[in-house]
Amino acid sequence: MGRAFVYVILGGGVAAGYAAHEFVKRGVSHGELCIISEEPVAPYERPALSKGYLLPEDPARLPAFHCCVGSNEERLTPKWYKENGIELVLGTRVKSADVRRKTLLTATGETITYKILIVATGARALKLEEFGVSGSDAESVCYLRDLADANRLVNVMQSSGGGNAVVIGGGYIGMECAASLVIGKINVTMVFPEAHCMARLFTPKIASFYEEFYRSKGVKFVKGTVLTSFDFDSNEKMTAVNLRDGTKLPADMVIVGIGIRPNTSLFEGQLTLEKGGIKVNGQMQSSNSSVYAVGDVATFPVKIFGETRRLEHVDSARKSARHAVAAIMEPEKTTEFDYLPFFYSRVFTLSWQFYGDCTGDVVHFGDFLGNSFGAYWVNKGHVVGSFLEGGTKEEYQAIAKITRLKPAIEDLSDLETQGLGFALTLSDKPEPSEAVVVSSGSGSTLVTEKPLHVWHATAGVILAASIAAFAYWYGRRRRRW
Repeated sequence: MGRAFVYVILGGGVAAGYAAHEFVKRGVSHGELCIISEEPVAPYERPALSKGYLLPEDPARLPAFHCCVGSNEERLTPKWYKENGIELVLGTRVKSADVRRKTLLTATGETITYKILIVATGARALKLEEFGVSGSDAESVCYLRDLADANRLVNVMQSSGGGNAVVIGGGYIGMECAASLVIGKINVTMVFPEAHCMARLFTPKIASFYEEFYRSKGVKFVKGTVLTSFDFDSNEKMTAVNLRDGTKLPADMVIVGIGIRPNTSLFEGQLTLEKGGIKVNGQMQSSNSSVYAVGDVATFPVKIFGETRRLEHVDSARKSARHAVAAIMEPEKTTEFDYLPFFYSRVFTLSWQFYGDCTGDVVHFGDFLGNSFGAYWVNKGHVVGSFLEGGTKEEYQAIAKITRLKPAIEDLSDLETQGLGFALTLSDKPEPSEAVVVSSGSGSTLVTEKPLHVWHATAGVILAASIAAFAYWYGRRRRRW
């Protein structure tokens, strides 16, 4: 028993939905494309699970956040897939893959063959057991990675109203879930081993702002320690958690957000792996030419930094998926993936965006007592990263543009003084150009500007040559006069 398709997308998350959308835009034929997913629903915008889905009033529910509403495009409901001839194989686990034979074997024993495979398997949440802590199977211990997790979390929240929640982890999941719990009138304590929240991205100064804001909402922080065990009463109901530093915290529920691990097990020993993910080239193509990888599971070359990285964010999933499909459908027209790393979050009334890399010297700017501030990261004399809280659309676009431009910085104190104005001013300037030296027939030298666009360059050379010729002619006339 089996089926055959030209294209198969393995995984049903954000990347799968955006890849399907791109296939349709590029004219995939009915019956050529299949999506295989362990989840029982069509691909959806996963960020909604830690935001709108957890709210006590008017919560987000499917079909409202199916792909591709996250980028303000059409919503891909199951009806959309059917109308476009895309086979959804849902609630199905693939237990083995053979990239040499181009086959996938499902848990039900069905064989699905393909010509081109896009691996969009994403990642799984790390479990407490992997750190030597048992108890993840307790009813009130929650993780958050998919719709089933979110439904379970909502049920536990509803039964814990007015109670105590302990959030383990100070990253995205921890921060966003803590905000939703507070809005749901649950007492929240966050526990993490780092010195401050969002330690992989935030500086201590930036983190301090968000921690103070959370404290103003009633959130408590316990830093520099980790959870070691749970306490339960005689009815197996959770009553407290115990931390390594000896602290005991009352707890009716626990949310665990301690990181993720890419789902690569099906391809170990078959594809080249790097930095925890499947290594791909600038076309998102793996070491096997018929297999592509996108989203959290892909380790790809980030051109702006000249190195390979694996990025865990929805923006990367969306854009890498689209790029892979473009490379598959129109390889001769598709250049290498040129992605600017982008991260964002929205909690309470706050909203921030970050572009680039958080390495090197940090220059903070803005009003940290208000709600509009930011930072630049300067490495080897160039801006490599930009962060902004409370910006407008134009301001966010400005910091993105200057991060891609990587302008040279000579004086960090001057950059601090200019602050956001540096990005706004520089982003208004035309594209960068380089000096060109043009030699005239008279032996004089003329320096002009060569814009990066080819036609600009040609016009510049012609103009320079014309000026030089005129100067030579004018000089001869003056000597005759």
